Amino acid sequence: MSLHLIIGDKLLSSWSLRGALALDLTGASYTEELIKLNQPDTRERLLKHSPTGKVPLLKTEHGTIADSLAIAEYLAEQFPDKGLWPKDTAARAQARSACAQMHSGFFGMRGNMPFDLSHDAPLASVPADVPADVQADVQADIERMLALWAECRAAATETGPYLFGRVTLADVFFAPIAVRLRTYQVKLSAVDAAYVETIYQWPAFKAWQKAGLEEIER
Repeated sequence: MSLHLIIGDKLLSSWSLRGALALDLTGASYTEELIKLNQPDTRERLLKHSPTGKVPLLKTEHGTIADSLAIAEYLAEQFPDKGLWPKDTAARAQARSACAQMHSGFFGMRGNMPFDLSHDAPLASVPADVPADVQADVQADIERMLALWAECRAAATETGPYLFGRVTLADVFFAPIAVRLRTYQVKLSAVDAAYVETIYQWPAFKAWQKAGLEEIER
């Protein structure tokens, strides 16, 4: 199967990270094309591949697939033996629900805790000049996110350090949240802090971050 992933900057594009981590779970080989974001020709270059003008995009023998959630579902269907979703029906339903909630919400966190894997030292907090009502929205997003992680763990039927025991697409979708929580030094319980560390020690995640940092050095 021919798979070609089009991504944005590895240190800035959380959605691109999801696409790459999902592909890693399949074990399939694929090629990669990076289109730098926030450049004068960025949108023009992206529109040559898809009318969405966004990343990630996955080019396959079945056409170009836009959106990380659609890519994840396509890969789960094409590689059923890889178990990208949890095996248990209830756990799988919870995993899909959690990913959909992540995909369509949490705008306070996204807008005020930008994803950036280039920070070696954590940022102090959400910027102090953010209005109080926005700060409250961000805190509500954080609390809901951590509750969602707990719901995933409660539904898990397998053991392991990831949300459903072994690594699944749920971890693919929540990896960028782990980055935000660490970058902005959000106070976490021991269980949640351990999960964030699990994401940072995930070989596929580490490889992505390393490649991104090497791009800066070149």
